[in-house]
Amino acid sequence: MHTTHATPSKDEIALLDPFERLGLDRIELVTSAAQARQAAAELSAVGVWGFDTESKPTFFKDQLSEGPHIVQLATRERAWIFQLHDEECRAIAAGLLALRGVVKAGFGLGDDRKRIASKLGVEPADVLELNAVFRERGYRKDMGVKGAVAVLFDRRFIKSKKAATSNWANPQLTPAQLVYAANDAWAAIRVYDGLGLA
Repeated sequence: MHTTHATPSKDEIALLDPFERLGLDRIELVTSAAQARQAAAELSAVGVWGFDTESKPTFFKDQLSEGPHIVQLATRERAWIFQLHDEECRAIAAGLLALRGVVKAGFGLGDDRKRIASKLGVEPADVLELNAVFRERGYRKDMGVKGAVAVLFDRRFIKSKKAATSNWANPQLTPAQLVYAANDAWAAIRVYDGLGLA
């Protein structure tokens, strides 16, 4: 008989102290082939990454997303945000996602994977859906990053609605967008560690 665990409610999470975040000093924006090669060298030295993507929001029914517009990969120390405008940068990001032997941990990645296959032409390898791990451990509700951080660290993960629905296709990303995107991926690797998966 599996034990089922309750997930904290929004109101309960709102009362918690904030979870720490990566600042801009630990976030690398990757826009060129040279930066992408440097990022790939640093990322390849690590066996697990936090992983997420962002796409420009769609506002109408049947409007197709052209995303992802950025791919976020994080280690325990820092995060890289790959913009996908530059062809070579896009190819290096695609190669990293297809790399075998590196766990790419994140939340709600089904949609991301479909978009990556369609836009980048690769199937991300060794992806770990953290939500599935919580389900195996008896959490009934879908566990997003906010719920996971509350359960594991007794902290409130801050997510800006304004940044979430901002234009990720913009060539100039704002500091708020960089912090939002990087911390989504970084929180995933922290949750991975918190679950004792390392």
